[in-house]
Amino acid sequence: MTIAIGESLPPATFKEKTADGPVETTTEQLFKGKRVVLFAVPGAFTPTCTLNHLPGYLENRDAILSRGVDDIAVISVNDWHVMGAWAQQSGGLGKIHFLADWDASFTKALGLDMDLSAGALGIRSKRYSMLVNDGVVTSLNIEENPGQATVSAAAAMIEQL
Repeated sequence: MTIAIGESLPPATFKEKTADGPVETTTEQLFKGKRVVLFAVPGAFTPTCTLNHLPGYLENRDAILSRGVDDIAVISVNDWHVMGAWAQQSGGLGKIHFLADWDASFTKALGLDMDLSAGALGIRSKRYSMLVNDGVVTSLNIEENPGQATVSAAAAMIEQL
């Protein structure tokens, strides 16, 4: 069952690369008492994710934060090395959180997993964005087509803030 507006995020622990090396970040640390934009991509370094989805959030970071958002995070079913490399390559390291859901446990708990084995990608996350207020989902935007980033794009999120 897919998480719905008004529901709390499930507890999870992510790995994240920082300037000081890898750290573990929990949902409680990231979301408790904060207003956070979380968006998910099917895979780091994949075309739509790298050329369309992520750049919008990096380019609009200040506009999003100026609307009362405390933090921005992107999550993908990748390991923390890949997410760290993506953060560095994109110029996003230290600007937003790049969370590795390496075993898709968080993604599955949200009910937002999909099987892309036919494309040799395995289990991945659906493309979505959400606004989370103190751990509770207040807005949820799920893409119908994983190759598009429109309803989950930064511009669409800004309109909801």
